[in-house]
Amino acid sequence: MSLGLSGQKVLVFGLAKSGVAALRLLRHHGAEVTALDARAEDALGEVGREVKALGATLVTGPTPPGLLASQDLVVVSPGVPLALPEIEAARAAGVAVWGEVELAWRFLSSVPLFGITGTNGKSTTTALTGELFSRGGRRTFVGGNLGRPFSEAAMSPGDWDALVVELSSFQLEGIRTLRPRGAVILNLTPDHLDRYASHAEYGAAKARIFQNQLGQQAQPGQHQQGPDFAVVNAEDADVMGLAREAKVPVYGFSVSGRTVVDTPKLAGLAVVEEGGFRLDFLGERYRLNNRALRGAHNAQNAMAAVLLARLGGVAADAVQAGLDSYPGLPHRLESVRVLEGVEWVNDSKATNVDSVLVALRAFKGDLWLIAGGKGKGAPYAPMVEEGRGKVKGVLTIGQDADTLARAYAGQAPVHACGTLAAAVAKARDLAKAGDTVLLSPACASYDQFKNFEDRGDTFKRLVGAL
Repeated sequence: MSLGLSGQKVLVFGLAKSGVAALRLLRHHGAEVTALDARAEDALGEVGREVKALGATLVTGPTPPGLLASQDLVVVSPGVPLALPEIEAARAAGVAVWGEVELAWRFLSSVPLFGITGTNGKSTTTALTGELFSRGGRRTFVGGNLGRPFSEAAMSPGDWDALVVELSSFQLEGIRTLRPRGAVILNLTPDHLDRYASHAEYGAAKARIFQNQLGQQAQPGQHQQGPDFAVVNAEDADVMGLAREAKVPVYGFSVSGRTVVDTPKLAGLAVVEEGGFRLDFLGERYRLNNRALRGAHNAQNAMAAVLLARLGGVAADAVQAGLDSYPGLPHRLESVRVLEGVEWVNDSKATNVDSVLVALRAFKGDLWLIAGGKGKGAPYAPMVEEGRGKVKGVLTIGQDADTLARAYAGQAPVHACGTLAAAVAKARDLAKAGDTVLLSPACASYDQFKNFEDRGDTFKRLVGAL
């Protein structure tokens, strides 16, 4: 069906970004498409108009009885649970049900795919891996759960030498034949328990990234650049448990140099050392002095990306060049500028306390922390403790400013600023050469901004105007 969609009846369930990309791909190949979304047509706006312009049938609101079971294929967006009764009924009727990434893969299976999943760090690792492959001269698609939907790559499959794809657990639920040449699980912590019955079920969804890999050289016409492999966090017991399901050589990465006891034998290990890390099985060392990759969490991301690139055939000098040039993702420990010896860092993506802990661990000290916004109810005590001896002062903004001030009372000087503009101005007065001003709010942005991107962009504009 993958190359014979013309005239086939296909339903796209969910019209977020990936669903619309799937619809475009299906219409490009002549499928008769019905687009289904629970939102009212008025709420869809431009998306609804595009669906009709592409010649698809738009159905909104509750799913009409029997609609899915009458199709030849159902393509499901990641946000739509596969356990819905109407999807189960379609399967029972013999209708194929694919995720959007599976649809795209059917047009791209001759191109090596490098897939990244995990609870945290997926986006940075995906973007960095894309940088390394591009530095190695590969025409590289970077997307999936990050940025561009995978179906966009499938519109022109001949344009790519490598596919670097972030894969969420939701996306992995919907794969059938998708086969990464290199597959990474970065870490596994409890998440999405509103969709999964247990942490184990969530982990099983992540482990699907290994299910179609082959442990021997690919057949002619498939992945000509070598056998498949897996990359895992060797310090994460849950991840190493999932690695037992891999049928391919498994490579690990470790900040401490240790691995979980009683785990699968590793074919090789990447280990942090002073100034960077080494690949023990290749005898190679890599510098890690890029500000966009500071912190132990980013050392893990970098080791995973380098393992993908080197095992995927990228030359060592190109890998080092990519580590040095990687610009980082916006709003994630993004270095905005250094002004009179003071570095200004945008970490607006840190919308909860756990994210701020990661940020604080990335710095040795001399921090002026801008925090606050629409709080989420979590205690701030952990970030107060993590910042002890590092945070020189806290500049509070937004609705939760008073709660933050109470948490830091007697622990660090608190400056009530109210707005981000006032906080930037105050930090300009307080910070001295060698200090860092860190926007890491620990709160949602909706009290004063449209989203965390708007908050981060505002911070960058304010800092740029200093």
